[in-house]
Amino acid sequence: MINPIYLPNQERYSSGMKYRRCGKSGILLPEISLGLWHNFGDVDTFANSLQMAHYAFDNGITHFDLANNYGPSFGSAEETFGQIMKKSFMPYRDELFISSKAGHEMWAGPYGEWGSRKNLMASLDQSLKRMNLEYVDIFYSHRYDPNTPLKETLQTLVDMVRQGKALYVGISKYPKEAAAFAYQYLKERDVHCLLYQGKYNLFNREPEKEGILQQAKESGTGFIAFSPLAQGLLTNRYLHGIPEDSRIARGGFLKKEQLTDDTLKKIKALNEIAAQRGQTLAEMALAWVLKDDLVSSVIIGASSVNQLADNLKAIENTSFSTEEIRLIESV
Repeated sequence: MINPIYLPNQERYSSGMKYRRCGKSGILLPEISLGLWHNFGDVDTFANSLQMAHYAFDNGITHFDLANNYGPSFGSAEETFGQIMKKSFMPYRDELFISSKAGHEMWAGPYGEWGSRKNLMASLDQSLKRMNLEYVDIFYSHRYDPNTPLKETLQTLVDMVRQGKALYVGISKYPKEAAAFAYQYLKERDVHCLLYQGKYNLFNREPEKEGILQQAKESGTGFIAFSPLAQGLLTNRYLHGIPEDSRIARGGFLKKEQLTDDTLKKIKALNEIAAQRGQTLAEMALAWVLKDDLVSSVIIGASSVNQLADNLKAIENTSFSTEEIRLIESV
């Protein structure tokens, strides 16, 4: 049987998704964006990846977040997304906001990572081919490079915009001082830094403690959060042990050592607060990141349509009382 041509939900912009402005710009992002770090690689089932992408767009998610090395294997998430573009999304390209990044290890040799002009330019050209795109909506310097002159990295971002290969640029995981330099350098060249992407969740509050969130706001730059569920710790997955099919059990970035007795105690306490709010722990964790206007969007990962649907429920209640905030802060 031949699958029919994809027709998105006609009510995708009136089904509950809310959109937030990115700093001082014309861009609005959905409160929840879909990240393709996991579950879209060549080790994953394409049909499942396609279903998740369709479901996301059908429910108002217009922003798809990628990077050159997402997979596994490296580059394969972009290849998968390229197939989705060709099969389904190409007629709706102008409704989508697509990102890529470069800076982490991608290929062998001295030019396969970090922030040199050679690496960034080559990475973007490769990403465009993999994704069947003429341009990305935003391209990030994926991490601060302490050895390459920052001016070289930033000027490359400027040139990408002037070449028409990226509409906007951003930075990811930069220390505060380097971020300040980046904001100013880009501003002086009339290429606004649209977004700062950083890890931010109930267990990792460095962006607020270090002043990254406030700095971005003062610079007219939006902040987009990744790892809002601490790779699954801020869900009900580990309340009663380690499931065999969990990330911890499979190995990888989330290690068994991270689920300490103290962490489990905090997870259970937060789960009780979430229940009192009528939310799951995951819903509350996502809602907490979106609790004020310092965050433009939150990037979630998903392994299934059901998981994606559950996470989307978070936007139904992103308000917290003073007492709820106090309880959460005390955990």
